Amino acid sequence: MRHKLVLFDIDGTLLKVEGVSRNALIDSLKSVYGTAGSAYTHDFAGKLDSVIISEVMRAAGFNDEQIARGFQEVKQTYIRLFKARVTAAHIKVMVGVVELLERLAQCKYVTLGLLTGNFEESGRYKVALPNLNHYFPFGAFADDAQTRNELPPIAVERAYAYTGRRFEGKDVVIIGDTPHDITCAKVLDSKSIAVATGFYNEAQLRAHSPDHVFSNLADTDAVLETILSP
Repeated sequence: MRHKLVLFDIDGTLLKVEGVSRNALIDSLKSVYGTAGSAYTHDFAGKLDSVIISEVMRAAGFNDEQIARGFQEVKQTYIRLFKARVTAAHIKVMVGVVELLERLAQCKYVTLGLLTGNFEESGRYKVALPNLNHYFPFGAFADDAQTRNELPPIAVERAYAYTGRRFEGKDVVIIGDTPHDITCAKVLDSKSIAVATGFYNEAQLRAHSPDHVFSNLADTDAVLETILSP
């Protein structure tokens, strides 16, 4: 059996965080830029945290230089506020996730990692609260790139550094809940598994031509078979 690198998105795929993330970002933007702009209603799904900040502030009339000047302060303020406010009670782990991760972790042909739009510190905190962090020894995060499509090569390089194994093509499996996850999987001709547990339903996800679509991750055997298939 061929070895697989399985990369999971966080929000909407592994778990959901009720309310805290957006509110922490809104307060961070207000603190640094004096306005939260469109952050109250802006579509965050599948986007890098860094991209969200830039899009929101551009819509509020800020230019790139102004955004860059406050970016690091916004990032650190957001992470600090998020970690101070979120508790395990805010986290809802998606159905089937724990069972699937446990099966994958026990499979000698699988290496697990994260591929997410979260900043690493806040993303790691999200998965640590429900005790999922230990499944993911490495990942690719919003800190690492300007676009989500840049993340798969970074994750593959970190997998190589961790395992000494070069993963390519359909041996890289990207699991996510948005069209952005599907699109970034195409960068390396990776296998994309879309799961309709976020803001997109199965039909909307199929329109972006993933390799496979599941309504959720509850059928562990079926998802595992799809991951391990050639």
